[in-house]
Amino acid sequence: MQLDRRRFITGVGLTGIAGLAGCSGGPSASEPTDTATATDADDGGDGGDGDTETDTPTETAEPTHVGMVYATGGLGDGSFNDQAQTGVQRAAEELGIEFQEAQPQEVSDFSNLQQQFAGSTNPEYDVVSCIGFLQADALSENAPQYPDQNFQIVDSAVDEPNVASYGFKEHEGSYLVGQMAGMLTSRSFSAGAGSTASDSTNLGFVGGVESGLIRKFEAGFVAGAKAASEDIDVQTNYTGSFNDPSAGQEAALSMYDSGADIVYHASGNTGTGVFRAAQERGRFAIGVDRDQSVTRTDYQDVILASMVKRVDNAVYDAIEAEVNGEFPGGEAVSLGLEAEGVAAVYGQQLGSAIPDDVRSEVESSRQAIIDGDISVPSDPSNV
Repeated sequence: MQLDRRRFITGVGLTGIAGLAGCSGGPSASEPTDTATATDADDGGDGGDGDTETDTPTETAEPTHVGMVYATGGLGDGSFNDQAQTGVQRAAEELGIEFQEAQPQEVSDFSNLQQQFAGSTNPEYDVVSCIGFLQADALSENAPQYPDQNFQIVDSAVDEPNVASYGFKEHEGSYLVGQMAGMLTSRSFSAGAGSTASDSTNLGFVGGVESGLIRKFEAGFVAGAKAASEDIDVQTNYTGSFNDPSAGQEAALSMYDSGADIVYHASGNTGTGVFRAAQERGRFAIGVDRDQSVTRTDYQDVILASMVKRVDNAVYDAIEAEVNGEFPGGEAVSLGLEAEGVAAVYGQQLGSAIPDDVRSEVESSRQAIIDGDISVPSDPSNV
């Protein structure tokens, strides 16, 4: 049986995560950001010209309402979720939308949070944005139950007419940072608080939850490193979590102690531990999703670069399409280097120390990928 999106859902509510705002206002894990509130449309309000008896109130258009369900790991990760929040904040500032946020603690929270937004009547949410591939299973069940509700999912695809799916070619950007790392581990290089070991050609990759998505990061990184030199070895560890810095630190320390000069992570807040390990061992790290030399300034002296994924653009584009009455329900979009959906960004502190020949090779590869001259594998088994 299909549920109308305006039907209030009873019996859902995650204590400490998202109770219902008011009686039916959707999750309230964070205070809503209200940047477009109703105002008097006439110049003077009740006392504008003294002729209050003949003045008639003018209705203002209801702003677009957006519900954000973030990935596990929450806001403040300096990475994936924060990048998504940047997109909805931009939409609030530029498009006058209003939004509410929910931060799930476990994968099992996704379904209830999606339902609470979709079933809300005050306000009625125009778009529910589901951040992260782990939300796909819940959304595949929920989207058909709320056929009048528009959903967005980032980092996965759900084949429903009311879902706009946004993905990225993470392997393309990962290739570039892998090539950079491969060239640097093959020589003696020092900058900031880190250095490479002259007798080692070894790198590391730390992933969060092992999946087809995160394996794309690994595949691109290994392919880029091998393009620099076939002699490079890449150690890999999946911690099973996007919010466990201790596990990230332990994994990276093991890699550094086994000869790795540089460790790249695709693990959300778990990657904070990778940066700590780099400082402890005087080695280097590569960030992900955002420029983590900016979002994790305490580790600027070991972050060589970051593989930036423009989740903010995906969130903003879906909201803008809704505002314009052009929501791309049923469509799947994949953003790579050519569309500037991903990019390799050098660290704020260490970027200037990276040799010109390394930068030149990375830029040549970027263009070759765009031109189709380099085909980057998306599965490590194909590297």
